Amino acid sequence: MDDETMRQALMGARTIAVVGLSDKPSRASHSVARFLQGQGYRIIPVNPNIQEALGEVAYPDLISVPDAIDMVNIFRRSDKVAPTVDEAITKGVQTIWMQLGVVARDAARQAEEAGITVVMDRCAAVEHRRLIGDQRAK
Repeated sequence: MDDETMRQALMGARTIAVVGLSDKPSRASHSVARFLQGQGYRIIPVNPNIQEALGEVAYPDLISVPDAIDMVNIFRRSDKVAPTVDEAITKGVQTIWMQLGVVARDAARQAEEAGITVVMDRCAAVEHRRLIGDQRAK
């Protein structure tokens, strides 16, 4: 994944559904989502085990989210990604972003065939800081 594609994916998103978002501040999903929220993105928690996170109502899956989603940020084991990608295709998202350690090549290929930009094995917060910066620091 080249830098310009990642930059455009981040800049083109306003609403990010974070699949696997934990309500525990010590978890990576929470800190990454909190960072992105601080950059001005609307974060939608997707986790059937929580009611809310970061002041937002949580949903059990992407299909249950009533709003449009620009990007899906996935914090799930690689072997659990395919159903999320199916839901993301159904929702018509622009980008699927799989966090560090999450690699699902078949699911990525399916998403790309549906016209969705896919980023794998990259941290959205790290790449945002590197490619765009930290808006809170200004």
